[in-house]
Amino acid sequence: MKRAPLTKVGAEKLRNELRRLKTEERPRIIQAIAEARAHGDLSENAEYAAAREAQSFAEGRIKDIEAMLSNSEIIDVAALPSIDRVVFGATVELVPEEGGNKVIYQLVGDAEADIKVGLISISSPIARAMVGKSEGDIVEVAAPGGIRSYEIVGIKYV
Repeated sequence: MKRAPLTKVGAEKLRNELRRLKTEERPRIIQAIAEARAHGDLSENAEYAAAREAQSFAEGRIKDIEAMLSNSEIIDVAALPSIDRVVFGATVELVPEEGGNKVIYQLVGDAEADIKVGLISISSPIARAMVGKSEGDIVEVAAPGGIRSYEIVGIKYV
């Protein structure tokens, strides 16, 4: 099985979420289930049903995070040798060819991608188009509105 890449920062965020789920959420949910049981008939107890649903969600998320961490190759981006090409972990500055504001993306693993903060999955179309390119290269990406072109104006490894 191929191990999925994960940045050191992303792995730490997952570990923190796992720690919070196990030490805060799980005990809180167990307490809520105990309180709901104390109210009597479980078949018509909405509090009990809600607590059991929350428990199911939390346990599922715990299993997902544990699986992600155990099946990942954690890469310290800051320790990568400085190269002039885009690879996993690179923070890339792009300027749209048709004009507009520059955008900055970091190529990360699927588990830690969050476009709102500029983290894009290494398997996304734009990331795949950028891999192997250097500063000054033009990247063409198939988007729902048609082909979009960007110029790579900066590559950093932080």
